[in-house]
Amino acid sequence: MIGIVDYNMGNLASVINAFAKVGADAKLESDPSKLAQYDKLILPGVGAFGDAMEHLQSNGMDEAVKAFALSGKPLLGICLGMQLLFESSEEFGSTEGLGLIPGKVVAFDKGKFDHPQKVPHMGWNELFVQHDTSIFSGLNNDFYLYFVHSFHAICDDKYTIGKTHYGYEFVSAVQNGNIYGIQPHPEKSHKNGLKIIENFSKL
Repeated sequence: MIGIVDYNMGNLASVINAFAKVGADAKLESDPSKLAQYDKLILPGVGAFGDAMEHLQSNGMDEAVKAFALSGKPLLGICLGMQLLFESSEEFGSTEGLGLIPGKVVAFDKGKFDHPQKVPHMGWNELFVQHDTSIFSGLNNDFYLYFVHSFHAICDDKYTIGKTHYGYEFVSAVQNGNIYGIQPHPEKSHKNGLKIIENFSKL
């Protein structure tokens, strides 16, 4: 059984539907004490980093997610959920994250753009695979996914499994052992996104 962390940050129907399309059984879970019963966990998220951490901390869901990650079972953070995996974010001041992957989350730096771009980064863009990983199995070394975000992660290359170019190159997918994160929305990315969801469901 796959659990989807429900902490009132975003519409989760599309995530549930995506798992249903690949024949995987996924269930929303808002009770931190029940996370351990799942085989795999999805941490989704839309909105601001600080708000998300407040929601997670309000009932101990933050510690439950950390405990799940440390159990060795697969965990996947999507969009804001990926950013929450890091140590901190600079969105609206510095906010501490879950600390499951070394690194931090920063705003797109328009001063570094190689040509003018709008922020947020919104729409289809390419993800370039950096390391072999099970969640990209059966996909090309570069493929298109759907993005919506104004902040991105900075981390060591050893945790970086995908990069994307928007104004400059940034980290768009990460892995630290059993902990995975992807900045774009696989549940909104048609065939390529469904393949990632299918691969995760089979880990």
